[in-house]
Amino acid sequence: MANEDTRAGVRYADAKILDWTNRAHIKHDKALDAAARASETDGLPAIHLGPSEAKLLHLLAGMIGAKKVVEIGTLAGYTAIWLARALPEDGTLYCLELDEHAASVARRNLEAAGLGDRSRVIVGPALEGLREIASEGPFCMVFIDADKAGYAEYARQTIALLREGGLLVGDNCFLFGRLLDEGDPAAISMRSFHQEVAFALESTCVPTPDGLVIGRKISNAT
Repeated sequence: MANEDTRAGVRYADAKILDWTNRAHIKHDKALDAAARASETDGLPAIHLGPSEAKLLHLLAGMIGAKKVVEIGTLAGYTAIWLARALPEDGTLYCLELDEHAASVARRNLEAAGLGDRSRVIVGPALEGLREIASEGPFCMVFIDADKAGYAEYARQTIALLREGGLLVGDNCFLFGRLLDEGDPAAISMRSFHQEVAFALESTCVPTPDGLVIGRKISNAT
């Protein structure tokens, strides 16, 4: 249940509590650790999804029996490993990554995790990648964690590619506290993303530290 404090925006999860719960619920291994350390070892930014959110994506993909998943924005493959591990052996994770170096690191990390045959890393702009794989849909789940100004268009393109019951998930949907800024093009796009998802899907925005939008397609009419 919620009390007056939580309804007013108070959060009880400080860094120590989050560290404890992460250690209790999330088991890392060499493959995940390597992907998480890519900012140190491969010169990539330390901006991958947090472990609790990545584990949530893994659980969601498993709950819906996902076989075909699209990830827009792969970086070093940390979240990709979590997603690919939720798929059956004949499943496919399509990783769309703009940066060639990051894509190379992601391929290496997915291979090291034994997931090379369950994943396909596509280098280039996400909209081009979506056009390339569109014929392989419908897809069971789409996860967006890429350039924030592109979220609205990514939603428009991927909602049409989802199967009935499929999920669309987007991270950083509070836009680092700038969501309601009127003059920020990224904020305008992110608000459009919220509106697109809310209109087309059954959705909510989970108040994780960065804001995680989750939408479920309930009709193929979209």
